[in-house]
Amino acid sequence: MTGIPMRRVVSIGECMIELASAGQGLYRKGFAGDTFNTAWYLRRQLGADWRVAYLTALGTDTTSEEMLGFFADAGIETDRVRRIDGAMPGLYMIHLDGAERSFSYWRDTSAAKQLAADPEHLDAAIGTGDAFYFSGITLAILPPADRAALLERLGTAKAAGKTVAFDPNLRPRLWPDPAEMHRAIEAAASAATICLPSFPDEEAAFDDASPAATAERYLGLGAGEVVVKDGRDPALVAYADKRQDVAAETVTQPLDTTGAGDSFSAAYLAARLSGLPPVEAARKGHALAAQVVRHYGALMR
Repeated sequence: MTGIPMRRVVSIGECMIELASAGQGLYRKGFAGDTFNTAWYLRRQLGADWRVAYLTALGTDTTSEEMLGFFADAGIETDRVRRIDGAMPGLYMIHLDGAERSFSYWRDTSAAKQLAADPEHLDAAIGTGDAFYFSGITLAILPPADRAALLERLGTAKAAGKTVAFDPNLRPRLWPDPAEMHRAIEAAASAATICLPSFPDEEAAFDDASPAATAERYLGLGAGEVVVKDGRDPALVAYADKRQDVAAETVTQPLDTTGAGDSFSAAYLAARLSGLPPVEAARKGHALAAQVVRHYGALMR
């Protein structure tokens, strides 16, 4: 690897303990979470000239140690993980109805809520990154002051010409009220160069009439390019004066849609960081998501 300039993409958020059905009332333990899933797929999509790091917080308990080892085994750098005595990771359980999923969460005391609480640690994490990825869930779990601190630093990174990718990943029940969610999502969009919203979520939360309306709203907030995901329907790619639908790949018998959007975002961002144009990057996103929904759980192994 001598002579290859190394760059670092930093994914920011919460990795949780995942309980997925193994049949006959049994559950399989894993580790996953929206921005971690994207980091995991980014590591597999990017070349050797990119390093992938995860900015989060964990405890010092046995499960946190196991999770940290899982990060390292996946090739994800752990030097930006805060360690907090007495804290633990959150947990969620996947419920499947056919291929569609819903979740139960236990995250009130999750260590990840403190990922942006140390200004020095946060400055170091952002300062050593060349590209960044975060989500609306990342913002939702943070106290307002920490959320503002993170967005300020990401806005500075954007102003310096770095890529800042944001998936709104709207989860209204994580927010005190819709108004606070709207303010945070809009502030995040203004700090981002790339936005990756999902139309059904945006339609419900912002009353968008169409994917085109979603794209125009995020462009108007300051994002340079927007890809509106829409499940099995085409994704709308919008930037500058370009608007193009990119058809999703057909999957006749999906097993589990968990992680589909996260993997799309990973393939899209990896393609863009590798120099591919947005429309081709969206095709890469669809291709990976089509593989992921053929497997159980968020991470395809």
